[in-house]
Amino acid sequence: MDSEVGHVRKRLRTPRSAAIAGIVFSLLLMASLILIRLSVPADPGESAQLMTSTVLSSRVLLALNMVPFSGIAFLWFIGVIRDLIGEQEDKFFSTVFLGSGFLFVAMLFASAAVAGGLLASFSAMSSEQVAVNPVIFNFGRAVTYFILNVFAMKMAGVFIISTCTLGLRTETIPKWLIILGYIFAAILLLSTVYIEILALLFPLWVLILSAQILIINYRHRTLS
Repeated sequence: MDSEVGHVRKRLRTPRSAAIAGIVFSLLLMASLILIRLSVPADPGESAQLMTSTVLSSRVLLALNMVPFSGIAFLWFIGVIRDLIGEQEDKFFSTVFLGSGFLFVAMLFASAAVAGGLLASFSAMSSEQVAVNPVIFNFGRAVTYFILNVFAMKMAGVFIISTCTLGLRTETIPKWLIILGYIFAAILLLSTVYIEILALLFPLWVLILSAQILIINYRHRTLS
């Protein structure tokens, strides 16, 4: 009897945990990306403006400090979603699900580390020194953007596809959200032109999925 009650409580907690973790990840990552976009000059030649401005550099530093917590929340989200699927999970798609999720987090951290190292290195320089070292700044900036917006987002697309496929087979995700996920994944995977707003598609989809899980869990609790 006690084991059955524990199992029921676990099933009630699991969807709510997934929803909370997904919402935390989405909000932190979107806030981080938006802060960086608003703080980093669009023209790479204006690097001195970022490095010499205390306000701009503190915004970027705040955004970079959000990344580890968003990554931790995303790992929690992966674990809880897998536990939610339980014995119904398909080994093939579960492997892709886990692999793409881990690679996404690794590249998210790598891009933040490169950006943080770049900021730390140039913050110790004077504006004149920053101005005469634009090549280093441009290289670090390009590496950061390529890791995050090309490779990490491709893994995000794979993660969405595998999650939607698992949700379709186990009937744990609404079909409209699965269709939306496939559309977002196709955009992330097939896009060859760098558009900054595309990086928001992945956390946006996770946010919608998490909100849906929270709503379904609330309805089940109300009915029971």
